[in-house]
Amino acid sequence: QVQLVESGGGLVQAGGSLRLSCAASERTFSNYAMGWFRQPPGKEREFVATVSRGGGSTSYADSVKGRFTISREHAKNTVFLQMNSLKPEDTAVYYCAARRGTTIARIPSEYDYWGQGTQVTVSS
Repeated sequence: QVQLVESGGGLVQAGGSLRLSCAASERTFSNYAMGWFRQPPGKEREFVATVSRGGGSTSYADSVKGRFTISREHAKNTVFLQMNSLKPEDTAVYYCAARRGTTIARIPSEYDYWGQGTQVTVSS
């Protein structure tokens, strides 16, 4: 069982930056591909970014490409989401997820473990 704990959310003005962190309890962290998803108010959960087990492969939603960067640090069992040039439409609860397997994925059902989420609010 992998436990995931997100942190780093908060309130920021449009154009600002935030860095989200997701700490995993599992010592075999490197066995999991990791992803970030978000759920805007009144909407369904949507894909944001994913990184492969080794960190060499990433994928981003078109809406965040060029502004967000996903990375992972195995020594700390942590995955990060650096968010720059934030827009009001980025406002959402952001979730970290872990996926067993060798490939990255963009669909929530492909992930096995989820954190509880962290709120990101971008004011205009």
